[in-house]
Amino acid sequence: MTAIKHALQRDIFTPNDERLLSIVNVCKAGKKKKNCFLCATVTTERPVQVKVVKVKKTDKGDFYKRQMAWELQDLTEVDAKDANKENPEFDLHFEKVYRWVASSTAEKNSFISCIWKLNQRYLRKKVEFVNVSPQLLEELPKAEESVPSGESQSVAGGDEDALDDYQELNSHDEQDIESMMEVCEYAISNAEAFAEKLSRELQVLDGANIQSIMASEKQVNILMQLLDQALAEEMLQSVKEQMDQISQSNRLIQISNTNNGKLLDEIQFLVNYMDLSKGHIKALQEGDLSSPKGIEACINASEALSQCMNVALKPGHDKLMAVKQQQHMFSELRDTFARRLTNHLNNVFVHQVTLLHTLQVKNTLFGKSVFLPSPGHDQSSTLSQHTAELTLPKHSPLHRDLLRYAKLMEWLKNTQREKYDGLSRTYVDYMTRLYEREIKDFFEVAKIKMAGTSKDGKGKFATLPRKESALKQEVESLHGSSGKLTGSTSSLNKLAVSSSNSRRSQSSSLLDMGNMSASDLDVADRTRFDKIFEQVLSELEPLCLAEQDFISKFFKLQQNPTLVENVDDSDGTVPSRPLSEHRHSISEKDMVRMMMNKIFQSIETELNSLIALGDKIDSFNSLYMLVKMSHHVWTAENVDPASYLSTTLGNVLVTVKRNFDKCISGQIRQMEEVKISKKSKVGILPFVTGFEEFAKLAEAIFRNAERRGDLDKAYIKLIRAVFSNVEKVANESQKTPRDVVMMENFHHIFSTLSSLKISCLEAERKEAKQKYTEHLQSYVINSLGQPLEKLNHFFEGVEARVAQGVREEEVSYQLAFNKQELRKVIKEYPGKEVKKGLDNLYKKVDKHLCEEENLLQVVWHSMQDEFIRQYKHFEGLINRCYPGSGITMEFTIQDMLEYFSSIAQSH
Repeated sequence: MTAIKHALQRDIFTPNDERLLSIVNVCKAGKKKKNCFLCATVTTERPVQVKVVKVKKTDKGDFYKRQMAWELQDLTEVDAKDANKENPEFDLHFEKVYRWVASSTAEKNSFISCIWKLNQRYLRKKVEFVNVSPQLLEELPKAEESVPSGESQSVAGGDEDALDDYQELNSHDEQDIESMMEVCEYAISNAEAFAEKLSRELQVLDGANIQSIMASEKQVNILMQLLDQALAEEMLQSVKEQMDQISQSNRLIQISNTNNGKLLDEIQFLVNYMDLSKGHIKALQEGDLSSPKGIEACINASEALSQCMNVALKPGHDKLMAVKQQQHMFSELRDTFARRLTNHLNNVFVHQVTLLHTLQVKNTLFGKSVFLPSPGHDQSSTLSQHTAELTLPKHSPLHRDLLRYAKLMEWLKNTQREKYDGLSRTYVDYMTRLYEREIKDFFEVAKIKMAGTSKDGKGKFATLPRKESALKQEVESLHGSSGKLTGSTSSLNKLAVSSSNSRRSQSSSLLDMGNMSASDLDVADRTRFDKIFEQVLSELEPLCLAEQDFISKFFKLQQNPTLVENVDDSDGTVPSRPLSEHRHSISEKDMVRMMMNKIFQSIETELNSLIALGDKIDSFNSLYMLVKMSHHVWTAENVDPASYLSTTLGNVLVTVKRNFDKCISGQIRQMEEVKISKKSKVGILPFVTGFEEFAKLAEAIFRNAERRGDLDKAYIKLIRAVFSNVEKVANESQKTPRDVVMMENFHHIFSTLSSLKISCLEAERKEAKQKYTEHLQSYVINSLGQPLEKLNHFFEGVEARVAQGVREEEVSYQLAFNKQELRKVIKEYPGKEVKKGLDNLYKKVDKHLCEEENLLQVVWHSMQDEFIRQYKHFEGLINRCYPGSGITMEFTIQDMLEYFSSIAQSH
């Protein structure tokens, strides 16, 4: 191994300015043995670099080559596999794990020990040694053979000092050693004599060093004696004591000044932040909460009190007696003022609401200065004034008066939450009763006005006679959910039926609309209903928004989350239990919503009742209501998507949409149940014209509406139902030909869709045109086969023979289709006979077609074109099948044109 080390040092490491410190003969674990050497090296230049180098013999085996090298700083772990048993295997963890098997356990231990020492000396990041005996890491590796290149210690180990003190001789040292050896000629031949000579010279030098040190010690002793004498001088000692006293005095003065300054700051802090002026104290105790000046003084005093109570005291302040007294006084002032404020605001609520109620009692629902009658009084004369403007009372004066206390409510909210919650409940309770009465009366008037839009006799809703008692029951049932006016409801029912003893049906249909003229539709009634419904929504919207805005401002409820007591979800009321019992975190926005739900709890019920009445009066009113309600929902959501108004109107919109869908389903059901008379011609079906009127009405209502998509879906359902039921009626028709029913009705549908230009029904418009064209052609072809019946049959037979394979020029040789038979058939249809047949055909078509669609001339012109086409077809067959026979028809195309024209003019 020594020879290998020498060779490696000489051939590989010395040229690279490296020193070989340890070597181990290894092979890779688990593979065919290919021996190589792992070498631990350090560079001779600084900074020192420590490496692990893999060296192996060349393929020829003559010399060694450097194969791979790793920086020791990249080594993360050394795993010796077993710390107790001898095991030649070990792992080195660089960027990946290298598994080795050493030639002997001693070499492995020596190499690992060298790595450990190099790591301890040169690396900041320590390598982790696993399964290594602690004795191996504590003891220095034993020296092995020295390297021939002149290193002072063994490459394989040596003690720690040898590793640390080893230094290679430079050229100057080599020259000195050579000079010394030249002086002693026996230095090489007699090494022992040379060593003894060097030892004697070293002893001489040591003696000289000792004498020099002893001489220096005397001088040091002299210097120490001089210093002791100086310290012993009395003047120097006195000055030192005086200086110490002055320093101590200055330090005490500085401490005293610092403490005095701090004490002054603390006193100023307490005086500035915990002192409440007498004026504020008087305002809190006796301030007038009725006058604007008194309210302003109380607001300023309450803010000053809050600042004093919320001041951040420093540690220890709360133990001062004066601070405790001030805090006690502040608490008493807070409680006293909170009680005064709560009692005053309670009285304000009661007074304002009572005043509003008194004013309402003194005025009728319609703005007249007439007292409401007693409960048993007949109200017909009073309620008959429903033509007055439909409005809701405004509460802006109440809000304006209460908003003066908004800052005081905020103070109460921050300091006395329980009293604040009590005031909130009180306000909600009073306002709930007030609004409930106002809203109930308002909707009663709206229902009276709405019921007054009904017409008797030939009104647009009339399909069956209606008795007065029936309408009474409906109005009473509808009003039952929302309550009745003060006193008897007989006047309301009288108003609903006052114009006649019989009333029309409270619903409309496409069938009814189709049977009425434009005047009978009486659009004014629906327009009046639309205005009433719009006015109801327009009155509710500012009322709710104003109240919600007031609640937010007065009770200081914004978007920030706050802790409030548990909510009774059954009725949405403001919490009533103390905060200490049960509370959870909700947003102040939710508190506003809960208060609004309680105050306006009757709005949704009243709206649904009003919608039900409008739907009973006329199912098509759902179109108006859907558009209006959608617009108001959209407007409310733009203002505040989570507001009470937006939520409530959104809930009601669901009901309106359900009524709209029910209306469409009802129209489809009535189409399916339609029955046609067997004795009269069909003509344009009532639900076809009804769809036209419905579409015109809907287009006028839904112009620029937000819910246009709902109408488009309804259009699709209705038009498909119209299509299918037209075909159903056409198949069942006995007096009118199927093609006529299909042709006329689909022509009407095509005309309607073309004029209205409804984009979602473009495909249906094209389909209607196609069906109209197809059935027109079918009707024309089937009808024209009758005037020239024998001639048609003859040429049909000719075409059949040709189709069976008979050549056209040979058809004349067929017994049934020879020239003589052809002449016989042609002679049966002279011009006069043809004209007579066409005249009968015109009369028959005229009986089939209805007057309102005005298709007679269109059909007659189509028959003329088809007749000419058949004539030319017959002529072509004669020329091909009977060439040179000279046979021609008894009439010409010009004759035909004159026949058709004269017949059309004569009728």
